[in-house]
Amino acid sequence: MRVTMAFATLRRHPARTVLAIIGIAVASALLLDMVMLATGMSDSFRSLLLARGYQLRVAPKGTLPFDSEATIDGANAIVAALRASPDIRAVSPILGATLALPTSRIPSTFALGIEPAVQGDYTLESGHDVVIANDAIAHIVASQTFLTRSGHVIGDTITLAAGIDAQLRTAARTRRVVLSGVGRFFYIPNETPVIALALPVLRTILGAGFTDRMSMAMAEVRQNDSAHVELARAWIATTQPRITAISTDSAIRQVEERLSYFRQLAFVLGAISLAIGFLLVATLITLSVNERRGEIAVMRAIGTQKRGVLQQVMLEGLMLSGAGIVVGLGLGVVTAQWLNTILRDFPGLPASFDFFVWSARAAWRSLALLLMAGGVAGLLPAWRAASIPVARALRDEAIG
Repeated sequence: MRVTMAFATLRRHPARTVLAIIGIAVASALLLDMVMLATGMSDSFRSLLLARGYQLRVAPKGTLPFDSEATIDGANAIVAALRASPDIRAVSPILGATLALPTSRIPSTFALGIEPAVQGDYTLESGHDVVIANDAIAHIVASQTFLTRSGHVIGDTITLAAGIDAQLRTAARTRRVVLSGVGRFFYIPNETPVIALALPVLRTILGAGFTDRMSMAMAEVRQNDSAHVELARAWIATTQPRITAISTDSAIRQVEERLSYFRQLAFVLGAISLAIGFLLVATLITLSVNERRGEIAVMRAIGTQKRGVLQQVMLEGLMLSGAGIVVGLGLGVVTAQWLNTILRDFPGLPASFDFFVWSARAAWRSLALLLMAGGVAGLLPAWRAASIPVARALRDEAIG
C-alpha cells in the first residue's frame, strides 16, 4: 500500500520526476566511474604484472625494468643460479634492443629476445610462436602495430640489422627472419612496433658484446603468497649483488605513488556525486511535501499514524534513488569504457593497462551508499510531513 501511494505521488509530476531520475543517474554514473578509476588502476596493474604468473622482476642494480638501456652482464650464470633455487619455479630472461629494418617501410623496431618455453611478455593471437632455429632463418612474432606500419603479413621474410653505420649506410650484422605469428604484448605501448625472437638469435644480431647479457628477467616463486615472494626477493638481493629484484607488491606501491593524483581526483568527484544525489532527492521530496500539506493533514485526520506518513515519504526518496541508480549503472559502464579508450591512447602506456576496471564488490557498495544517501535525504522532509499540525493545515487548506 505504501509503495503504491509513493509511486502514485511521483507520477503526479512526471516531467519533474524524470528530470530528477536523470540527475540521480548522472550522479550515480559519476560515482561508479570514480570507484572504478580509484580501484581499477591497481587491479589492472597487478593483473598486468601477474599475466603469466611471474611475481618478481630482476633488473640492473638501482634501476627499474627497461627504465634505461642498461643490461646485466653475466646473465647466464645469474639465470642458472635463480633456476637452481628450490623456491623458484621458472625464470624468463629477456633482452631488449632496437633493430634496423633495411627492407621495410619503417626504419626500426623494438625487439625482445626471449626463451619461448618460459616467455611472459606476450600471448599469441594468430600464426605460430617463436622457434629456435639452427639454420639461417629464424622465426619471430610481431605486434599488430608492427604489421600495420611495416605492411608485412604472416609468412614474410624480413631482414633485421644492427651496428648501422650512418655515413656508409651499412650494417655490421644482419639476419633474415620469417614472420610466423602475431602476438599481443603486455608491457609494450600500443604505438610501439615490437617483435619477439629467440634470445640467442637476438644476441647474435647484436654482436659479441651481448653474448652473455640480458635486460631483465622474470621469476616465478613456487609459493604464491607475499611472505614467500618477499623471502625469494631477499635471497636474490643477498646472493646477487649486481641486480635488483622487485616484487609485484613493491612495484604496485611505486605505481600507486605516481598515480596518486588519479585516486585523489576520484575521491573528490565521488564525494561530489554523493552530494549531488543527496541534494536532488532532498529538494524534490521537500517540494512534494510542501505541495501536499493539506493531503497529508487529511491522512492524519482519518487515522494515519506519523510512522505511516514517515514511511511513505521516505519510500518516495528511495524509489527516486533506486530508479536513478538503475539507469546510472548502465550509463556508468558505457562512459567508463569510453573514457578508458581515451586514456589508453596516452603514449607510453602498456597495451594491456586499463584505468577503469569493473569490480562488482566496489560498485555495489558505492551504489548502495548512494541509495542510502537518497533515503537519508528524504528523512528530513518525511519528518516534517509527519509533524504537520493537522488542525492548522486543514484550516489553511480550507481557506486557501
